[in-house]
Amino acid sequence: MSKSKHTAEKDIEKQQSEEVKENQEQQVAAEDTVAADEKENVSADSTSEEIDRMNATIAEWKDKYLRLTAEYDNYRKRTRNEMDELRKTAGESTIKDILGVVDDFERALQALEKLEDTAGFDGVKLIYDKFMSTLKGKGVEAIDRVNEDFDTDFEEAITKFPAPTPELKGKVIEVIQKGYTLNGKVIRFAKVVVGE
Repeated sequence: MSKSKHTAEKDIEKQQSEEVKENQEQQVAAEDTVAADEKENVSADSTSEEIDRMNATIAEWKDKYLRLTAEYDNYRKRTRNEMDELRKTAGESTIKDILGVVDDFERALQALEKLEDTAGFDGVKLIYDKFMSTLKGKGVEAIDRVNEDFDTDFEEAITKFPAPTPELKGKVIEVIQKGYTLNGKVIRFAKVVVGE
């Protein structure tokens, strides 16, 4: 009996040893599982952070792209408007120089009108009318505001004169030098006498 007792004790020790080993293996496996879960969590956290960084970068680039597109669109519109304005008033300085000739032309017509021989007058008047219609076709128009309220946007007062009637107070009585506009922009202010 002592041998079988001894064998039974060895079997129990062996069984206990196997159980301890099994427990240790289960503990190691549990620790490995926890470590793997932690790695997954850390990996998931770092992936999440990386995704957030990428999304922020994408949003930043998208914002830059939208701003650049808007700036380019504004630049294109501004340039087009400037070019349109330049086309409208491209000949402004040349037309200003021609206006002096128009003034001389009108004075010559007034002098010819007083002569008895009107044969020359009719020809010159025809040329003058053709010349003025050509200027009008280019956008030049005379400012004619006699008997209208004095407006500093169109006229320059040379002097004030007593108004012949009360209705003409503050109004343009006489034009000394005609004013002109080019496509709606005043290129020469009319020089006028204002009633007071």
